[in-house]
Amino acid sequence: MLFRQLFDAETSTYTYLVADPVTQKALLVDPVLEQFQRDSQVLEQLGLTLQYCLETHIHADHITATGQFRKMTGCQGIVPQNAQAECADRFITNGEEITLGNIVIQAIATPGHTDSHMAYLVDGTHLLTGDALFIRGCGRTDFQSGDAGILFDSVTKRLFTLPDSTQIYPGHDYRGLTVSTIGEEKQFNPRFKGRDRQQFIEFMASLDLPDPKKMMEAVPANERCGNVSLIS
Repeated sequence: MLFRQLFDAETSTYTYLVADPVTQKALLVDPVLEQFQRDSQVLEQLGLTLQYCLETHIHADHITATGQFRKMTGCQGIVPQNAQAECADRFITNGEEITLGNIVIQAIATPGHTDSHMAYLVDGTHLLTGDALFIRGCGRTDFQSGDAGILFDSVTKRLFTLPDSTQIYPGHDYRGLTVSTIGEEKQFNPRFKGRDRQQFIEFMASLDLPDPKKMMEAVPANERCGNVSLIS
């Protein structure tokens, strides 16, 4: 398996490239519009054919590059079931699988940060957690129909039940961290360790976080698969 972690410094967003080296078919998870040229070059240099762009959720902090990649490559844009994105080619459901040659990517519903969110388990070893679970943290739950109790359930009942050796690759990191494991997060993540569901809800409600800088343009653009020109 070919696996790459790509970073957008402005929004601290990770994009993931997964490809089968035999068939040279590839997918991108959470591509960022400002990094379209960079990611296109990586695909070209590695001789890969882009089949899919997957979103973990409708983002509020960056505009997706899915629309641009669809125009350039004809790839499918895939979003979680019930996401507000009528432009999507396909909606993926919990437990559904995507294959790239011999590589299997399984969708795991992890709502809570938003009301429609997926993590993606790649070949049973690499877990792309989006904004549900960060390294020693988690995504906020105070807008886009977020729900702290539901996020707690998503993480503890669906992600923390995976093998401890499962590698975690988050949608963002703000401290330069790149990878963790399920075992590490169960042991060291301060938002979950030692807290029950009600304590987690109370803690998340106590956070006083500013809105993402790009929220007003990013959310409507991402509901249109990154097509900024359709926003009035």
